[in-house]
Amino acid sequence: METRGRLTLPTDMDMIQETLELKERLGADALRDCDGTSMPEELLNKGAKIYSTYYTTRKDNKWAKENPDEVQQEYLISDRITAKGPSLTIELMRGFHTEQLKVNTMDDPKRWWEVIDRTTGEVVPTDKWSFDSEAGTVTIETIPYHQYTVSFLAFLIWDPVHMYNAITNDWKGEEHQMTYDVRQPKTQAYVKEKLKRWCEENPDVNVVRFTTFFHQFTLTFDEQKREKYVEWFGYSASVSPYILEKFEKWAGYPFRAEYIVDQGYHNSTFRPPSKEFRDFIEFQQIEVCKLAKELVDIVHSYGKEAMMFLGDHWIGTEPFGDHFKEIGLDAVVGSVGDGVTMRMISDIKGVKYTEGRLLPYFFPDVFCEGGDPIGEAQDNWMKARRAILRSPLDRIGYGGYLKLAVEWPGFIEQIEKVVKEFRDIHNYTQGSKSQMAPFKVAILNDWGKIRRWMSNQVHHAIWHREIYSYVGVIECLSGMPIDVEFINFEDVKKGISPDIKVIINAGDAYTSWSGGEKWKDEKVVTTLRRFVDEGGGFIGVGEPTACQHQGRFFQLSDVLGVDRELGYSLSTDKYNTLNPKHFILEDIEGEIDFGEGKSRIYAQGDSYQILNMDQKYSRLVVNEYGQGRSVYFTGLPYSPQNCRILLRAIYYAAHMEDEMKKYYVSNVDTEVAAFEEVGKVAVINNSKEPKQTDLYINGEKKCSLDMAPMEMRWVEI
Repeated sequence: METRGRLTLPTDMDMIQETLELKERLGADALRDCDGTSMPEELLNKGAKIYSTYYTTRKDNKWAKENPDEVQQEYLISDRITAKGPSLTIELMRGFHTEQLKVNTMDDPKRWWEVIDRTTGEVVPTDKWSFDSEAGTVTIETIPYHQYTVSFLAFLIWDPVHMYNAITNDWKGEEHQMTYDVRQPKTQAYVKEKLKRWCEENPDVNVVRFTTFFHQFTLTFDEQKREKYVEWFGYSASVSPYILEKFEKWAGYPFRAEYIVDQGYHNSTFRPPSKEFRDFIEFQQIEVCKLAKELVDIVHSYGKEAMMFLGDHWIGTEPFGDHFKEIGLDAVVGSVGDGVTMRMISDIKGVKYTEGRLLPYFFPDVFCEGGDPIGEAQDNWMKARRAILRSPLDRIGYGGYLKLAVEWPGFIEQIEKVVKEFRDIHNYTQGSKSQMAPFKVAILNDWGKIRRWMSNQVHHAIWHREIYSYVGVIECLSGMPIDVEFINFEDVKKGISPDIKVIINAGDAYTSWSGGEKWKDEKVVTTLRRFVDEGGGFIGVGEPTACQHQGRFFQLSDVLGVDRELGYSLSTDKYNTLNPKHFILEDIEGEIDFGEGKSRIYAQGDSYQILNMDQKYSRLVVNEYGQGRSVYFTGLPYSPQNCRILLRAIYYAAHMEDEMKKYYVSNVDTEVAAFEEVGKVAVINNSKEPKQTDLYINGEKKCSLDMAPMEMRWVEI
């Protein structure tokens, strides 16, 4: 039984003795530095693997200042301003922080910028506007009462993550770290030689943790140093005339600023991606992964491992894309905020091992008066644990300032419990896989496999509060005994794999999750109708298949048995009746949490059954369609009870109700993971209260268990 290893701890110059004590107490086998800390020499030969954070794009202000033309750049879009006369002057940097960003006056604005009449959507010809570099303004010949924007390039003169850390940790007197673009010729050659020197000068470092290759996700601050725009998938800061000219040669068409600023949405992951944006992502993957491999090869030539942090400057690596494996990394590490982000890391292929940074980070925004780091650690672990049982990480670790963790009463004791349970999972399972349902479930959205377990993120490892009802579906699935595929609409048109028995479409109308205009595609809707008619299952959450077209909002309203009232059909009477007795609700007691949900959902057709209503409208509906079945939820935020409801809905939709209790527990606050190769099951309590639950194996009750709060119990099959 492992009692040591699989754990990485942060350290710092003033924590040498405490680090050694914790290393022994927790059985850590690796030590790391992180942003704002240093690795003490006294710890280099203490029997631990040494991780060193390596920055390819910053921590060398001398180079950045000497090569201002190769500082990283970002596409920005000005405020929308209404013209009230024949001309309009727009101040470009209004609303942006001038310590972070500076307008690019080096490259021709008429070549790379774009002025758009947002009332008509037309591009304003370049001879109808002018740029005043000293004033930082653009003056436009306008049509009165039309709105205008300017999309322009700006240099990133303060690295966004360094800025974030400086603000969060209240660093005083810290020099702003500038960025430089490793993709460009001078900097690329310089960075390669610098990495070689660094490897030679740091013989005791075993793992080079790249942070990262080479473009920062979009993290833009306003004039008050508040986060103005954060898009963890954003490519807005991966641009420069050098890169865009190469893209034009590769793609065969001119680049437009609009492909990046996207009407001001900056290609949020919630937006259905345009063809041009997909092309840009593909191009960036090819170029970034090729160059990243060259740096990884340098690290390997010195006998060191190369690890990538899935965060900060990760744009272009796309770990579920077709090119990631070409980098040749040894490992990937990322922040684990829940089960979804855990799966986002543990499901990555093409590396030797995966590692998760559990939350909370040891930062003063959590370890402070009013903060609850122990509670955060518990909540984080309960969500991560259920997902680890399905797709385990190889290692876990923590980040931040160790002093904060050590001095917080009871926190280290909580970490001890987490580390022991993590090792227990590996000890008991011995590398075997947990039992899964005898079919697959597919998540259908506009991104498909390239954003597997990813497309519900806003800030890294954070759900957006306004859409948690829908992304809760993904969180529930992350820890279920279900093999999950992620497919897009092109995949549907090519044909649905026979091992997929249930398809889920969840999200707001016109978002990338739901699909928007894709639902006008005749081949998409007919393929899915045939799939369900011939015995498949379909689950919709929120506004699935939604796109107003030909008298319907839900384009598969016939399959789902529901549609949403938009006000167009109020003259048509609806007669809905509640009938709550159903297989899906057999374990459920009390109210169901539909979150913010969608309103004015009404059942329609001849084969539906309404399981839950909000006055005269429906919230949970099942429907028969040919030989198949559908289930509709207005919303489904993550909770243990909703995990159970969704699990039962999936088995119902798949026509496999009898298979559900092969391994099963009666209490909705508990779950079971079976490892048949080693003859063991793990039963977990996903609440902070004691629970009693009955364990079923092959449909027969095996035993009753009294579970302590948050307990994980191993039982022989």
